[in-house]
Amino acid sequence: MLEKDITNLILRFLKTVPNCFCWKEHGGLYGTSGIPDIVACINGRFYAFEVKTEAGKVTKLQRATIKKIQAAGGTAVVVRTVDEVRAVLKQSGLALRNEQ
Repeated sequence: MLEKDITNLILRFLKTVPNCFCWKEHGGLYGTSGIPDIVACINGRFYAFEVKTEAGKVTKLQRATIKKIQAAGGTAVVVRTVDEVRAVLKQSGLALRNEQ
């Protein structure tokens, strides 16, 4: 499965999470390098998901950005599946639809 396919599945899942505002961060000329692929605010909490395929590797810049987000009190992680995103949200205490 391609990274963009995994990203789309994660975004589709996040849109079912109550009180979630999320988007796909697009790189490019006006973007900031190293920002995780998906950014979300859920119940006032900041989440960032760096999406990788099973064989995908995190760059040094991505790793540094994840650490900066964590140091600022946000949740930032590398994920490879929707289930990993679901686990992160459940671990942070969010009640997910159909899983309460």
